[in-house]
Amino acid sequence: MSSTATAPPKETKSQLHLIRAHTRAQVLEQLRIPVAVLSSTIFPTLALVFFVLPQTAVTADPVASLTAIAQLAAFGVMSAFLFNYGIGVAEERANPWSSYVRTLPAGAVPPTVARALTAMMFAFFALVPVLVVGALTTAGMDLYLDGTLPWWRLPFSVAVWLVCGLPFLCLGLMIGYLCTSKVAIAVTQVVFFPLAFAGGMMLPPEIFSAGLDLFSRFLPSRAARDLSVSALSGEPFELGAVICFLAWTAALGAGAVWANRRDQGRRFR
Repeated sequence: MSSTATAPPKETKSQLHLIRAHTRAQVLEQLRIPVAVLSSTIFPTLALVFFVLPQTAVTADPVASLTAIAQLAAFGVMSAFLFNYGIGVAEERANPWSSYVRTLPAGAVPPTVARALTAMMFAFFALVPVLVVGALTTAGMDLYLDGTLPWWRLPFSVAVWLVCGLPFLCLGLMIGYLCTSKVAIAVTQVVFFPLAFAGGMMLPPEIFSAGLDLFSRFLPSRAARDLSVSALSGEPFELGAVICFLAWTAALGAGAVWANRRDQGRRFR
């Protein structure tokens, strides 16, 4: 009885050790290409500088400023997750060492969790400069300085932005497991820009036509955008956005698991 009772804690400890080892390896792998890390980190901030700051009507309005900052934060997380893992996983599949690691009896959970943790860490690094530049160059922080919005919403918003990236992480994994590295680059680009535009991350959905706005509400990018804006600006979360986000996360998560098992079965059985 005692050995049976102590088995689950040992198994859990082993899983945590594997997750830590995989996370460390993936972080080091990302850092070996500093240009890619730097570009994904500053990309959302550059979008803020070039597309938002020249619009004085936006930067002078606290609500509009917070909306723009939240949109670009979600845009940055989506970009980091899709490109790093849609292309990265496809490249890993062509790596003999990665193929060997997948034959080990560790299971799919540790590397998958490690990928999510690594993605969130680098996405967090992309969010910090967006918040700093937005705070220094727009009127967005006025609502926090005058007490209209509580300061706890800032770390809460960062957490929401990272969670909102999960469906795109799953989508990236699915692309990476189904496509070769060259095909994954093209597919990721084709998927990313329409999702970002139709999801209201580049232009506010308030200027969309009625048909585009209705179509947009069924996309994961629009759900992530709306939840991101609500978290930072203090607007109430829309139930439709929450349901859409959860549905897409579940569906794409199932698709990522299926793609992983399909690739595993074709290559290692």
